[in-house]
Amino acid sequence: MTEQTRVRRGPITRNATGLTSAEAFVIIAIATILLTRLYLQLTGYPQVGGGDLHIAHALWSGALMMLALLVGWMVIGSRPRSLAVVLGGIGFGLFLDEVGKFVTKDNDYFYGPAAEIMYILVCLILAGARLVRAIRPLSARECLASSAAIATDGVARGLPDHRREIGLRLVEYARDRGASTDDVEHVRALLLSAARATDRGYRARRWAQRLIPNVFRSPKWVPWVGWLLVAGAVLGLLFHALGIALGGYFYQDSHVSIHLAGKTPATIILMVGAALTLAMALPAMIALRRTTTLWPLRLLRTGALVFTLLSALVHFATEGFAALITLSIGLFGLAILSYQVDVAAQRAAPRPPTGSAE
Repeated sequence: MTEQTRVRRGPITRNATGLTSAEAFVIIAIATILLTRLYLQLTGYPQVGGGDLHIAHALWSGALMMLALLVGWMVIGSRPRSLAVVLGGIGFGLFLDEVGKFVTKDNDYFYGPAAEIMYILVCLILAGARLVRAIRPLSARECLASSAAIATDGVARGLPDHRREIGLRLVEYARDRGASTDDVEHVRALLLSAARATDRGYRARRWAQRLIPNVFRSPKWVPWVGWLLVAGAVLGLLFHALGIALGGYFYQDSHVSIHLAGKTPATIILMVGAALTLAMALPAMIALRRTTTLWPLRLLRTGALVFTLLSALVHFATEGFAALITLSIGLFGLAILSYQVDVAAQRAAPRPPTGSAE
């Protein structure tokens, strides 16, 4: 690499594919919480143990997170790392499921704000992971280091075609951002010389993706989701501002019931969320017709994320797990935008030289 690139090392070296693992960890944790609550509800909350003994979720969670750490420390390869993500996600989900016991004197598993505490912790992890990834673009050194990590898997166990392709793209990113030709060619040679391997997990994910109806893959969803997001933010601002101005207003007759909340913490959070969403979604929708760059889509996705997370925070605080319905609707729109961002990013990504994958 050039001398300037070597000097600017920064405090950490980010993994180009690390955000995917972090988000998968959180998704697995959330699924674990929901499945655990469903199982306990259906079985009448059985006690694991007997007599004076009760083997709580926290013991299983600690054991699984310990195994995840040991696997990550002791074994090389993408499959062990995926196993560590799964084990850690399940363990963390079991830990969060009992958070009510940890914050109450009487070990109340059904503590009301437990859902809100879980939600805030999950949001902090997701926001922190995205902040680390988005604080600045990946440097040439980070791209090359990430591609070298993929090449390490190839030396150990071989590489599936899609992993090789990711590594080669990262090499080209590193070249474009100033990495030395010698370093680039060394890593590229390792990627190309690695034996071919299969990835059943990747094939299963591809099969699952094909089950999604093509109608949800259409870019025509973007303006619908975007303008609904703008409209929802505008209406939220107007109604909450009106409720604060009127000091809380309630009207009811035999046909109509209207309740506007006054100045409460929930109202303030919803107003801030609506204002931030509008500040991001409206410029993004205007720019979508004027540019083919990625920033409008990414800004729109960020606006959807803010709107969904802050709205769900209030709903979890006031409604508990019933807020999952509202959250599911928000996540549906967010998934559509994320898919379109990924498609656009793949189109804009630098391609390896012709014949490099042979």
